[in-house]
Amino acid sequence: MSNHPLQDSINAFQESFIQSVPEDTMATVITEQQTLMESGIAEKATREGNPFPSFNLPDAKGESRTLKELVSSGPLVISFYRGAWCPYCNLEIKALQDSLAEIEATGAQLIAITPQTPDKSKDQITAAKLTFDVLSDIGNELARQCGLVFTLPERLRPVYDAWQLDIPGHNDDDSFELPMPATYIVDGNGIIRYSYINMDYTRRVEPNIIIEQLKSLC
Repeated sequence: MSNHPLQDSINAFQESFIQSVPEDTMATVITEQQTLMESGIAEKATREGNPFPSFNLPDAKGESRTLKELVSSGPLVISFYRGAWCPYCNLEIKALQDSLAEIEATGAQLIAITPQTPDKSKDQITAAKLTFDVLSDIGNELARQCGLVFTLPERLRPVYDAWQLDIPGHNDDDSFELPMPATYIVDGNGIIRYSYINMDYTRRVEPNIIIEQLKSLC
């Protein structure tokens, strides 16, 4: 069995997807993504050793959840993702759901954070049968405090439209601001003990690595 099942799934999706994309469109996507990766945004994000910013965010039911409340019972795994419109994010969310029992067996909780509205998260939770909380970071305010926010380049917006990836419709704004996919492990004192941040949205941390990191905190 592969040690990288999530990345294997992403790679398989990517290989199939690319075959359906015109060469000129794919060239635009690659160029713009490379520019974002070379911008150095990821290097400026909040990482290990720093306190995770306090937050008070609504879950899919509109009920507020706070950092203080969530870490009061132990470590917290936080997964920032772009939204239910993103197939790469959906593969990551599924992998996290599949590993949820192992994550919780370490004494940790898992939450996901996205700029999409609670209604969109509610639809996603139902469709994907998620049993962990998805919080809405409206306006990417928390992601901004973590240094994760970037703006989707204008050249990519018509491409996303053609693919029916409706970012404004999911986020209820037309800023085209998104968080870099990122995973944090925050301890009971609110301190970041592990982080994985990558401007390349096709790369995500494996759940087994998250579990290993959680076990090392014990």
